Amino acid sequence: MAECEYVGDCPFYNGDNDEEVKNKYCRGNNLNCACYMIYSSCGKDKIPADLQPDQKTEAYLIIAQES
Repeated sequence: MAECEYVGDCPFYNGDNDEEVKNKYCRGNNLNCACYMIYSSCGKDKIPADLQPDQKTEAYLIIAQES
């Protein structure tokens, strides 16, 4: 899978975060990324600053609140 389309604007990717995590979620399968899920459904401004890519439950809650 190619690099996520949102890396240039993603708060997680552009923060000081682990390169292994970026490889897994940002440069790998971004469909499993909580940040990607929120960004594509609700917009960048809805991504909490401290959200980690593996926090899908939090992402589901945010998306449900915005729907």
